[in-house]
Amino acid sequence: MVNECRVVPEDVEELSTLFKVLAEPKRLCILDLIMRGVQCNCDIGEALGLAPNLISHHLSVLRDAGLVEVERDAIDARWVYYSVNRAALERYNALIGVFLDPARIQPRLLVCGPQGSAGSCASGLCAS
Repeated sequence: MVNECRVVPEDVEELSTLFKVLAEPKRLCILDLIMRGVQCNCDIGEALGLAPNLISHHLSVLRDAGLVEVERDAIDARWVYYSVNRAALERYNALIGVFLDPARIQPRLLVCGPQGSAGSCASGLCAS
């Protein structure tokens, strides 16, 4: 069997990382809140009922993925505000759009099985 992935390897890694980051429901909810506008820890905690340490963990993962940017308050640096990294969001959106584009779906060429071409099974596992 040939291991053929037609997506650029770097894109596969990037998409895989994104899907892992967004697979956590609370993290997805945090990103959703930040998509609605700039948020601080207290806003996120109040909206989702999460402990500060969990919020920090999830925000760290979102930041590492490049989805979230951080800005400290100019007057009191103890206050931290989180916003969406638009450039990263646009990049991920484009990757997902290309990867999940229904136009990529191709009809299956029957090679194996009763409807396939006899003797042309690439894997050599087809019944003869």
